[in-house]
Amino acid sequence: MGLRIYNTLKRGVEEFTPLSEGHVQMYVCGMTVYDYCHLGHARSMIAFDVVQRWLKASGYKVTYVRNITDIDDKIIRRAVENKESIRELTNRMIVALHEDSDALGIEAPSAEPRATDYIPQMLSMIDTLKENGLAYQTPSGDVNFAVRKFKGYGKLSGKSLDELHAGERVAVLDGKEDPLDFVLWKSAKTDEPEEVKWASHYGAGRPGWHIECSAMSLAELGMPIDIHGGGADLQFPHHENEIAQSEGASPNYHNHIGSDGSDDQNQFAKFWMHNGFINVDNEKMSKSLGNFFTIRDVLKVYDPETVRFFVVRSHYRSPLNYSNVHLDDAKGALKRLYTALSLVPAHSRPIQDLTTPPNVAIDWLNPFAARFKSAMDEDFATPEAVSVLFELAGEVNRTQSPELARLLKNLGAVLGLLQRSPNEFLQSDAGSKEGDLSAEKIQALIDARALAKKNKDFAAADKIRADLAAQNIILKDSPQGTQWERG
Repeated sequence: MGLRIYNTLKRGVEEFTPLSEGHVQMYVCGMTVYDYCHLGHARSMIAFDVVQRWLKASGYKVTYVRNITDIDDKIIRRAVENKESIRELTNRMIVALHEDSDALGIEAPSAEPRATDYIPQMLSMIDTLKENGLAYQTPSGDVNFAVRKFKGYGKLSGKSLDELHAGERVAVLDGKEDPLDFVLWKSAKTDEPEEVKWASHYGAGRPGWHIECSAMSLAELGMPIDIHGGGADLQFPHHENEIAQSEGASPNYHNHIGSDGSDDQNQFAKFWMHNGFINVDNEKMSKSLGNFFTIRDVLKVYDPETVRFFVVRSHYRSPLNYSNVHLDDAKGALKRLYTALSLVPAHSRPIQDLTTPPNVAIDWLNPFAARFKSAMDEDFATPEAVSVLFELAGEVNRTQSPELARLLKNLGAVLGLLQRSPNEFLQSDAGSKEGDLSAEKIQALIDARALAKKNKDFAAADKIRADLAAQNIILKDSPQGTQWERG
């Protein structure tokens, strides 16, 4: 059996076959760059990084597009507060985004379009929607999407128009024909910076949020695509609106009007994937709630790979509870995997040194690899895949086999893990406080201890060991010398 993916559109797990043989096209909604990324963003980036890694490991060519939203109400407000231009703010936050994603071992997407570079495509889509009877301009100059005129609205979220309307409490303002209608083009406001006012035949203005992703996805990948993804909070209304816009602007819209999402040439995306939230005290982590932790703040305390492992060992669709206790547990668990690799004597390691990323095919007939593959093929079940890594690490501990150590490292690479030398991880000083011993100081004390032992001053040697242990530095003596790690 091949890869199976939970498809939000169909509300069940389905066998995955790409639209073009051997090639997967995937679009994931990226960050709105008005502030530093928090752990909720990290979860989405890591989840879809693992997805694209597994697709590649399965032999597919992957075109992975993850956008950047660089124009939006929050961005405008923050830039005005900071007394800087929109471009200065977004450029600075994009640099920070890349620093955070690089630290977490997230591979760069194939393309990373910025919304402000696709204004012409957005306006063209809006024109087509208007021609297809799905958009209208209000007296205030805004252009809105007419939700009730798009048959099939609600097929992703499972919400009916009557349910949505019953829960709607927003008054119809500025000429909206229906409270459910959403904006495609926002007319310029006099108090907004000039740099957010683009010329158009609808008047000066800027795009609404939803139209941005539709335009970028269609420009980069066309339609239909294999996978569209993002956080669970985007399922409605953002992704629902993307479907309506993209399918509504299709040249085939009138020929396929009323499509229910079945496989036809007017379908926007075949599979829809949504990752779960990171929660703090059972509430979704978000900037609006003020309960968020930025990636860079967490990385001051924890090694980046520990944070990645914390995310990866939970299934991408499950809620994930953040706490220092859970991160400490992840740190200890990842340490066990690296400790297993550290036990393989350096002189007996395979030609492909364990300190370099794997560049060879994995033998999927190996029982450990086969079970790892079976887990990943069932909707990217990383918890089960990680459990295989621990079983394999147990065998490496028992046999100190270079071949099994290499397999452990290669399977870890599929999840973006275990690619450093064991000592680099075990001696990492992430989270160290002022006054903690540096690696250089620790090594100097180890050398002093070795000299004391050579001079048969065992009391001095024992004191050095005890002093290091008191500072959470663990020494391991072996015929090859003394290794150390932070506790």
